[in-house]
Amino acid sequence: TQGETRYMNQMQFLAYCLQKPSAYLDYPFEPMTPVVKVGVPQQSKGRIFAQMLVLRGEPKITLRCTPESAALYRSRYPGSVVPGWHCPAVQKPHFNTVCLDGSVPDDELLRMIDHAYAVAAARLPKSVQAMLSGANVKAQDCNAQKRKKQKNS
Repeated sequence: TQGETRYMNQMQFLAYCLQKPSAYLDYPFEPMTPVVKVGVPQQSKGRIFAQMLVLRGEPKITLRCTPESAALYRSRYPGSVVPGWHCPAVQKPHFNTVCLDGSVPDDELLRMIDHAYAVAAARLPKSVQAMLSGANVKAQDCNAQKRKKQKNS
């Protein structure tokens, strides 16, 4: 309808996550909770950087982050960005759960996903990081173009 604000849905964010080099889908918790990891699936040492969920009927995404970026986003978007709802207390500084209701702009969410990917990739073994760094240079240009296209649609 005219005047309606459009924002990306969970599937669009999931697709964006899966465009990252060596990103893959996994279901370590339950079949209805897709998790995106970075790494080599055959080695099963992938690191979670995004998790899609529906909480009380509302779509959300939980993203890995640094404690500093977690605090920044929580203060910038109070109530819309909260500590990872499913995380034990020791992990809460490293994950944020974000409402996908338009209260956080899409371009900001895409930056948060990019950051989550980078933080998770940095925790991989050096050999896997080296493999990713070559693929990441090519993917950066591609992701920037896709982000621009998604923003304009």
